Amino acid sequence: MTARILGRWAHLLLRCPQASAASSRLQAATAQRAGTPWPLAWARPAAKPLCLGHGLPEEEQPSIKFKLSELDELVKKAGTPEAVLQLWAERGGSANQAGLCLIHISRLALKKDRAESANLLQDPRCVDMLETVNSQISVVWNGMLVSLLHSLSNLGLLPSTPVMQSLQTEALWRLRRLTYRQLAYLADWVSARHSQGQGNEMLSTTLLKQLELRWTELDNPRTLATLMARAGALSSSLMDRLEDKVLELAEKFSAEDIRKVALALSSQRRRSVPVLRALSYHLREKPSSELQAPLLLDMAFAYSKLNFHHTPMLERMSSELLPWLPELSPADVMRWSKALALLKWLHLPLFEGFAQHFMNGSESYSTLQLSNLILSFARLNFQPTNREKFYKKVHEALRGSWLGLEPFLLTDMVWSLCVLQQAVPDYIAAVTDTNFHTKLTEGAASHVVSYKLKLLQIAASRQLEPLGAPGECPPAGTPSAVPVKAGTHTALQRGLHAAVQTLAENRTSALRTNVSTVYGWVIDAELVLDAENKPVDLENLVAPHLPGGGGADLLPQGAHRMAFLAWEFSHFCCKSKDLLGRFAMQKRHLQLAGFLVVEVPYFDWLELKFDWQKVSYLKDKMGHAVAEEMAK
Repeated sequence: MTARILGRWAHLLLRCPQASAASSRLQAATAQRAGTPWPLAWARPAAKPLCLGHGLPEEEQPSIKFKLSELDELVKKAGTPEAVLQLWAERGGSANQAGLCLIHISRLALKKDRAESANLLQDPRCVDMLETVNSQISVVWNGMLVSLLHSLSNLGLLPSTPVMQSLQTEALWRLRRLTYRQLAYLADWVSARHSQGQGNEMLSTTLLKQLELRWTELDNPRTLATLMARAGALSSSLMDRLEDKVLELAEKFSAEDIRKVALALSSQRRRSVPVLRALSYHLREKPSSELQAPLLLDMAFAYSKLNFHHTPMLERMSSELLPWLPELSPADVMRWSKALALLKWLHLPLFEGFAQHFMNGSESYSTLQLSNLILSFARLNFQPTNREKFYKKVHEALRGSWLGLEPFLLTDMVWSLCVLQQAVPDYIAAVTDTNFHTKLTEGAASHVVSYKLKLLQIAASRQLEPLGAPGECPPAGTPSAVPVKAGTHTALQRGLHAAVQTLAENRTSALRTNVSTVYGWVIDAELVLDAENKPVDLENLVAPHLPGGGGADLLPQGAHRMAFLAWEFSHFCCKSKDLLGRFAMQKRHLQLAGFLVVEVPYFDWLELKFDWQKVSYLKDKMGHAVAEEMAK
């Protein structure tokens, strides 16, 4: 290092007109020692990045080509762990050769069961290799050092053993000399140990610091994907930098790299929209040969977990999956339908294919898989073309097994069949039984309330639809009405309340807002209009939809009870004006309960800029609802 600095000073002195003879001699001496002409010396960088430590810069490092020894060649050709152990016993070798043998044994041991792998570590020949590595740890190559940590862990060697402790300590001292790819591979091992509660805190902290300091060196997409999946979970700041790198390198990503990055983001709940858009764009450009069914399934799962919608990519994924349908397992069909349902993406040919897949192999579907498939259909309000045959198969598959479902899943399954208007009285009777309600009291309070509301909606199906006896009251033990949270009104709801108040001539007694019903639904606004379309006071009118039943006066002759429902963007299927199953059932139940439903979708309401336009719009909708009722 001193010689290099003196050489550079000599070059500077040579260019100075006041250079002394001594400085000239110094330059000449250093030039002879270095053997490099001064123009080439000036072309060299004056300094190297601090992250490279005390070693030579990469361009100054001698290109050393290691020639494999005869033992190395034989080890690579060995087909069993016993053959490798025998070669070591016969020939012995250095620490690096011992490391090569251990790594190869680990790869071969993956084909064996866990017990056989544990026995390998007890073999005297394997013990000798471990002792050789431990005694000569300082001469083990960097790449070999990191690979040994992985391989020995795969063989079942605990991080607390002397050899593993030596390897970790040596890795800690060499961190600044490791390449970024080796750091990423080491981070993979460290994060796996952390997940098992066996992490080395000092190594982990120092490693993450190095990764954060040197993140600009990262230029390999596969290394980036691995690092995001492993080390990203340990450091939020590192993950921020890695996301920037994804945007830089996204064009070089293979389809498999895109899959890994998407799964890493979903596992850490990082909804980075620019990154997801970039990944979706480049994945969409890939040829069909790279878009295999497992990859598409993982991408759909990642999108659904992050609630990320990319319509062109969803279209491409759905069309690419259609040819694979006959080869999918029931578990794959369940996962696909569930992911698309969470994304509110209804691709009719694909869902028709899901229904046909079940009909072709209903005996291979478990009750859990079938229940999740039905739940997905209900969420999107999807009805198969051949619905009679489909639901016949569903009820046959559920016969004798549906009672064994976990209480919450059983409630979901019966609720879904109610949405699809295919519930069987036996299913409803099972979940509306008072003793069943006590099974739905575990978990978070919001979770319990949500399922109690589903029980109310199931009871409403039994009461209002042809399935059960008309006029039957909701079962005892369920909540009497939907709890409405204060201060949760959307802009659409606030605007609707103001417009309906104008229709009610600003009479508070003629208007109800946020009406909690015994059917498990909330009505945004309620009015009663007499035969002359004038609002009527509600206080004394009978109201069977309210928990208390309302007043004692019957509706006036020719009067109509109006229910206003505000349909938000989230109430519709993606890129569609079709209501999701939950809200389609709400509309159906309220109509069966005697309401004239006035629907106010967001896409119509946003076009109305003035209050008089909103009032006029509601009057038109109300007139249309009354005309339809009169036509019946």
